[in-house]
Amino acid sequence: MELSINKQTFLVCGATSGFGKGTARALMNEGARVLGVARNQEGLKQMKQEFGDAFISLSGDISQSEIIHEVVNQARKLSISGALINAGGPPALAFEETQLSDWDEAYQKLLRWKVELTQQLLPHFKTQKYGRLVYIESSSVKQPIENLVLSTSLRLAVVGMVKTVSQEVSGQNINLNIIAPGSHATPAIERLIKKKSELSGQSLEAARKEWIENIPAKQMGNPDYLGTLAAWLLSPMAAFVTGQVYALEGGAVKSTM
Repeated sequence: MELSINKQTFLVCGATSGFGKGTARALMNEGARVLGVARNQEGLKQMKQEFGDAFISLSGDISQSEIIHEVVNQARKLSISGALINAGGPPALAFEETQLSDWDEAYQKLLRWKVELTQQLLPHFKTQKYGRLVYIESSSVKQPIENLVLSTSLRLAVVGMVKTVSQEVSGQNINLNIIAPGSHATPAIERLIKKKSELSGQSLEAARKEWIENIPAKQMGNPDYLGTLAAWLLSPMAAFVTGQVYALEGGAVKSTM
């Protein structure tokens, strides 16, 4: 598909693994450049070796204010057209396992930095009268998932922010959307399967088999496939789409909304 993003530049957070890596690949395969941010320096080096000048690496923890400032400065210099807002989440815990400190940390990991980054990117997009923001959250914002009370609660707050901001900037060619993945072949899902194994007394392999069996599609999602949707939402082709939540979950969400 021709996405009309050839030679455009995009910010991709968490660019060396999972959904970030899948999106970065999809964008660069369409001829775009990627400013990739991640803590994994070896992963950044590998992406640079694979894609050359199309990949601009920046090492750091995107949840930290000093890294956000550095990223935004680079993004402005490169005149980015859009950004994938994506990072890891808090540990898998049931409500009664959590401490208040866990909630404080989850706020930092899942909400605060996204607010700060969005606030700093919006003036750039308003100046150039164009911008796309895509947030990677979780299908738990559509239907809760066991042992993910921290993730579900704070990601729902992100949904509220994105839906509101999308209305506030409507009509300015600045679109904000959310992808809410279910079970994909990523390190995050492996952590959930491990937690299930520990709680149930099953072997890790038995827990994984049961997990997949409970997905109506009977398979894990492919992060690279999700990356193609993210690339479309980051492109001019998605001009009529804003404030939406796209759940990619293999049929696991029963809700009609």
